[in-house]
Amino acid sequence: MAYKALYRTYRPNSFDEVYGQQHIVQTLKHAVEQNKIAHAYLFCGPRGTGKTSIAKIFAKTINCTDENCKPCLHCDNCLAVQNGSHPDIIEIDAASNNGVEEVRNLIEKVKYAPLKGKYKVYIIDEVHMMTQGAFNALLKTIEEPPKHVIFIMATTEPHKVLPTIISRCQRFNFTKISEKEIEDRLRFVLKKEHILCDEKVIRLIAQLSDGGMRDALSILDQCIAYAQNNIEEHHINEIYGITTVTEKIEILDGIIKKDAYKILDYIDKFIEKGIDIKRLTFDLIEILKESIIFEYTKAESLLHILNIEEVNHIIGKLTRTKRFQMIHLLMETYDKYRTAANAGSYLEVCLLQMLDDTVQNKNVDTINTEIKSNPIEQNVSRETLKKKTTQILNNDDEYTFDIQEPKIENQKEEKIQLSANKKEIKPLNDEFVLGLLSGANKPEKAKDMNQLYKLPDMMMDIQLAKYANLLKNSMIVASGTNYVVVSVSNQAEANEINEMDQNDEFFSFTTELFEKSKKIFAISKEYQKYIVNVFKEHMMNGTLPKPIQIETRISDNENQLKKTQEETILDLFGEDNIIITEE
Repeated sequence: MAYKALYRTYRPNSFDEVYGQQHIVQTLKHAVEQNKIAHAYLFCGPRGTGKTSIAKIFAKTINCTDENCKPCLHCDNCLAVQNGSHPDIIEIDAASNNGVEEVRNLIEKVKYAPLKGKYKVYIIDEVHMMTQGAFNALLKTIEEPPKHVIFIMATTEPHKVLPTIISRCQRFNFTKISEKEIEDRLRFVLKKEHILCDEKVIRLIAQLSDGGMRDALSILDQCIAYAQNNIEEHHINEIYGITTVTEKIEILDGIIKKDAYKILDYIDKFIEKGIDIKRLTFDLIEILKESIIFEYTKAESLLHILNIEEVNHIIGKLTRTKRFQMIHLLMETYDKYRTAANAGSYLEVCLLQMLDDTVQNKNVDTINTEIKSNPIEQNVSRETLKKKTTQILNNDDEYTFDIQEPKIENQKEEKIQLSANKKEIKPLNDEFVLGLLSGANKPEKAKDMNQLYKLPDMMMDIQLAKYANLLKNSMIVASGTNYVVVSVSNQAEANEINEMDQNDEFFSFTTELFEKSKKIFAISKEYQKYIVNVFKEHMMNGTLPKPIQIETRISDNENQLKKTQEETILDLFGEDNIIITEE
């Protein structure tokens, strides 16, 4: 007897055997029980999610002669549907029978009564392939078919089906089957077939199937043909040209160590082995994304690719900001593969860009071992980090600074012009930060926070992406007229932002983001907790320092606004070419 593929062997025969699509199964079962069967159905959804299988089960159920259990799987009608010989269940492939003539032949046969069952069921697969003329010819029949006829149309592209057809059908949207349900089904099949298989292989097949049960069983079929009775991880990697998680983490380690030779050597070996570069890129995105999700949630149940040791290794070596930037670069590269002649070269360039990225993996502990006074301090001593950590608040509440100018006798605003040529960047001084907070105000902060919606678009701008990526995970702590204080995850990131700001690198970016030029001062989240506590103590004691006014560059747009209409005209045409007369 000829070999029968697994997806055909284990195709569900009743509603109870269907994996996933429970909302559809339940609705159809109730329709049969209450004898509320529609004349036309439209099954929409991705490939391999059970559209045709459920259509056949439904046809079997409504023609089953057993009154107590439908489908019984034992009566003549059930057995005939099961072996594909039922004369009243007609399957039509619309991809090859999509013309007007074929539809007219179908309409001619519709009027004849069923030969064996109660209903004549037409299952039209890939119905979107029908021509507009064929749809129009079918329209009247679908709207008012004979009582004994039911149409079930299946499609992966419902947007290509005429709205007039859709409006005459009960529409069911099939969803991708969850990885857990696919894994459970694979275990069931493996047990039935007496095949040994690694759990990692089952998980990988579920991921490769992309929510399609048929694809999952086809992949398993191929693995069994290759590895026989014992399927291991390397078998599926060899068949489908994919890499192991360990190999992907070694690529990330090469980026961490800035080892260009190691990275390029890996990619060359992968290309020689026929590894799917597009799949490798996607997997790297998923690994980095999973590490970020875990960092936010700490939920091991959300780890589907990495184990706890692997995810902690990545988090310990790469900052969250760096990982977001890597994901952004990989996604851009993935999008370019559609037109790439050599995908490997695109990936190599992408990985080399990561080595030269502005956000580098810094050791925060080393930076924080020595705290010195900032040159802009006014001879105020800085407390050690050890003292700070003992004073950190016990909660993570976000405080709003709404103090514009505390009333202190003989107080004058202190103007500080920041130097653009700092050789060494250190954490900001307590007294200076308190001065920034004293000069901040709530309306300005609210206004700045409303502008943050622009960040996603700015990340797509080649000129501004670098700065938007640095600030996308930051939080605005306080805002003054021409400055903003933000908190970031660690002191290394804060130092980097402050250094770039002192070099006026943020000038164009802040002008675009806040619609005015603003200086950016960054502090770590840990330091934010400490300085908020100190601020509150000083405020209660009436010992807050003087508010600080920061001088910034004026953008061309702002200069233009300050010019009078007369000055603008003179600039455009020249003083010698203009004669001003008074009326």
